[in-house]
Amino acid sequence: MRHPIRFLASLFFIAAVSACSLPRGAAVESEIIRNQNNEDAAFSVVPITQENVAQLATWPATGWAGHYHWFTRNPGPKSNVIRPGDQIDLVIWDNQENSLLTGDLQQNVALPGITVSPNGMIFVPYIDQVNVAGSTPDAARRQIEDKLRVVIPDPQVQLAVVSGPDNSVDAVRGFNAPGNYPLPNRNYSILSLISTAGGIAPSLQNPLVRVIRGGNSYEIRAGDLFEKPSANVILRGGDQIIVEEDERYFVALGATGSETIVPFTKERINAIEALALVDGIDDGRANPKGVLILRDYTRKDLRADGSGPEKTQVVFAVDLTSADSLFAARKFDVNPGDLVMATESSVTSIRTVFGLVGSIVGVGNALDNN
Repeated sequence: MRHPIRFLASLFFIAAVSACSLPRGAAVESEIIRNQNNEDAAFSVVPITQENVAQLATWPATGWAGHYHWFTRNPGPKSNVIRPGDQIDLVIWDNQENSLLTGDLQQNVALPGITVSPNGMIFVPYIDQVNVAGSTPDAARRQIEDKLRVVIPDPQVQLAVVSGPDNSVDAVRGFNAPGNYPLPNRNYSILSLISTAGGIAPSLQNPLVRVIRGGNSYEIRAGDLFEKPSANVILRGGDQIIVEEDERYFVALGATGSETIVPFTKERINAIEALALVDGIDDGRANPKGVLILRDYTRKDLRADGSGPEKTQVVFAVDLTSADSLFAARKFDVNPGDLVMATESSVTSIRTVFGLVGSIVGVGNALDNN
């Protein structure tokens, strides 16, 4: 009975090998791009080379705007200026015996909590409206003293400012101590605010700093903000600062070092860096000539002159055995939402066949020994 059993095992082996596919962890490159030359193919295949990588960099960005928009640093004076909505506290000193402002035995009068009107004015008795918006506290004090000299020979004025909404900023979220913070001067930087607000919450991974100003949004990765002195911009009254996680990611599949969703660890990541983030490719399975980057474009991105993709689905191919392709891949950026696919080597299929043969022979030997 031993020979019939081995014969049946051999038939099982032949059936397994002749099946439509062999057991493996990823697709072979030819399977993914086998219809690329058909006119009706939904995708196009573009090898990444030094000849075309500069042109590819001009193609429309996908998954984001293509860069983070940040403003340049323009330092201002150390002193602050008064703005509408600020609160002014005045103390006016008058040593006259028959003062118009002070009562008997008084030498000063306090006028606390004067709100700067939307048109920048405050009311001061006997001199009516005074325009203080845009002036420093010291300049506003001197202006009030000059106007008071019409009714008081030698007035002395003390002036203090409590910042209103237009002279403060909001640390909205992503801080250890979020809240509203007054601007002490016109040279108050974003790093100063982060420090005042207790720093960035440690729970945030890959934090992104966002400033909302005048209906516009400006973003920078926290790491870049800390490393570049020129990025430490000056805040303005009314700014809202939000720290949140950078939500950009790409997906790694196939015979890569790990199959996972990979967050962006810097503003731009090239194809070689993307492979490094997933521990490269599997030495025993991957086809080094078949690293593919799959990307979706919109119909409005399509171009017929080469300045953009010809089809909405594009497969960019990297050959890790070619110096030309390797150098080009260092200049080719992976976009958020891209799929980085390391195809499996055809040698793996041969190894699978030999593995099956070995398994069947092992089964046969085991049956012979029984």
